[in-house]
Amino acid sequence: MARRRNGSGTFMGRTRGAARWLLCALFVIASAGAGCGGKARGPEGTLDEYRTALANKDYAAAYEMMSSEFRERHSREEFIRMMKESPKEVAETVNQLGRARTSVVIQAELRYGPGERMRLLREGGGWHVATNPIQFYSQATARDALRSFLRAYRLKRWDIMLRFVPNQYRERMNADTLRRQFEGEDAAEMSERMKALEANVEAPIADKGDEARMPYGDRHEVMFVREDGLWKLQDLD
Repeated sequence: MARRRNGSGTFMGRTRGAARWLLCALFVIASAGAGCGGKARGPEGTLDEYRTALANKDYAAAYEMMSSEFRERHSREEFIRMMKESPKEVAETVNQLGRARTSVVIQAELRYGPGERMRLLREGGGWHVATNPIQFYSQATARDALRSFLRAYRLKRWDIMLRFVPNQYRERMNADTLRRQFEGEDAAEMSERMKALEANVEAPIADKGDEARMPYGDRHEVMFVREDGLWKLQDLD
């Protein structure tokens, strides 16, 4: 995590296409009876309007049905261009949305703390927590690994932080080694680095196979690696 010194073997050393698009909309629906943008009547109506817009190649209208989060990250022009460049995928989406639906699952997501999220499902007329409440340190995705890493740091769970050490460094690391890296002479620097990571925990992550990168701040970048199906942190600089 800190800089490599005299070959001491820290695992955060100074080592340094087309976008993937979901053609089906992701909607944030306040309640079962509320529409997206005040036009649709519930989730089924929203999906029907979205399908109709795609079928009519009215991509501007389809864009307006996307969530505000999506629209903050992708411009109308970018959305329309990608739709026009993907006619087969759009046609498949229209076809799939036109088939009989067995159910529509209404979800909500609460964001809290530094990048933490709690997912809820509407079932039987009420809302229920769907996020696994005992999976505190998930490594299922690169972002999950980052959130878990930051939680372990905040709670000073140096033993847990070992889970995020890539295999090539693991033999030379233990909980006490990590504690010294974060609470030793570089504690102030590492504290600032962790604060910067927390402030940028939602920054875009670009992944390619078993590797991923997340630029943050003015000149920093987190590098991730997936080993044995689990994401770990290769570098913080």
